[in-house]
Amino acid sequence: MNEQPLSGPRNSMPGPLCQRSLLQAAPLSGTIKLRPEDFLVEELPLYDLTGEGEHLHLGIQKIGIRHDELIDIVARHCGVSPRAIGYAGMKDKHSVAQQSLSIHLPGQPDPPPLEHPHVHILWTKRHQAKLRVGQLRGNRFAIRVRNIEPACIPRIHRDLYRLSQSGVPNAFGPQRFGYRLNGHVLGRLLVLQDWQGFLDELLGATGTPFPEWQQDRRDTFHKNEFRAAIAHWAQSDLAERAALKALSEGATAKAAVKAIKPQMRDFWICALQSAIFNSVLDQRLHANTFDRFIAGDLAFRHEGGAIFRVTQLMLENAHEASALQARLNTFEISPSAPLAGPGVMWGEDAALPIELNAITQFALTQQYFLDPHFEPSGSRRPLRIALTHPQAEAGVDEHGNFVRVAFDLPKGAYATSVLQELFGGAIAQDNL
Repeated sequence: MNEQPLSGPRNSMPGPLCQRSLLQAAPLSGTIKLRPEDFLVEELPLYDLTGEGEHLHLGIQKIGIRHDELIDIVARHCGVSPRAIGYAGMKDKHSVAQQSLSIHLPGQPDPPPLEHPHVHILWTKRHQAKLRVGQLRGNRFAIRVRNIEPACIPRIHRDLYRLSQSGVPNAFGPQRFGYRLNGHVLGRLLVLQDWQGFLDELLGATGTPFPEWQQDRRDTFHKNEFRAAIAHWAQSDLAERAALKALSEGATAKAAVKAIKPQMRDFWICALQSAIFNSVLDQRLHANTFDRFIAGDLAFRHEGGAIFRVTQLMLENAHEASALQARLNTFEISPSAPLAGPGVMWGEDAALPIELNAITQFALTQQYFLDPHFEPSGSRRPLRIALTHPQAEAGVDEHGNFVRVAFDLPKGAYATSVLQELFGGAIAQDNL
């Protein structure tokens, strides 16, 4: 695994990742993402296009580039602002990804063919509406795992079948928390309005471990040489550069944090919400209740996202309990956990102490998330996701032996959650 060594003291905050798995099998070593072609992802569209309208929808295949790079390439080619481009989801850089984009071109002809080594247009079709985030049914994944013994195929077949029956724990993966896995730490400091603590974590050397090559720039920050520190950060390090620029101009710690784009600050709050969710999921996996209801649960309807409360009386009534179980079995509904915020319905009875305990683990209380001005406002998220069309096979190509696993997941779900269950923590993710 090609990782940069980390420097700096260990932060006392608990880790944000889910610590338990459903299958609890011995790890299988292996490597993913040795090259983009080993990780294929294809969007599953939500609706058909009409063929008419101001928005040109494109089927795009991108190879080995970031989402923001893709948007910039298409925007420049079409002569539009990036704001004119719509998308349903962001795809991993280290992959071959097929996805849809839309471009607002009222009264304008279709652009000429795009020639780019990493971006290919597969199809085009007009439609009346812009493509919005979340407007997809899900994603189809086909992943080649290298450096793994092909004799493990029977076990993978068995485990994929079990996951298709029980569902996959709907954990947030490492990409949710940033390359230092500290997004939740930054989010907590924002919630506490600890502005100096936030800057120390983002820019300094006193918090979460960081790549060794960042030592000089972080030391420069602690010397209050803010203008000199800016030069060490890349142009893509927008948050770091914005905060340092404000500090170099005499801004207070609070003003320096506020100089960072709100979308970035929201990302860190979302990371905190995600870490709390993972903690609830951990507890439910430990109690074997991640795929069944307990008193006070909020049932989540997978089609549409509506929720309703499951009471102790419902669970004790044979007819109602049987109906709930039937709906669980068909993945119509699932137990849920909070993405904590003022817009969230909280569990009751047996469910609420689990949710509150997850917040306590991050040295916070529920009161922080009840403030009506808290953003993002929060929601409920199902504890499990449906895995469909599972496949597993051994193969060989010019790069050697591999095991290929393929499956479909609903929107918002992470393939890494499936890989964690199938292979355990021993699988390495090169080129990340």
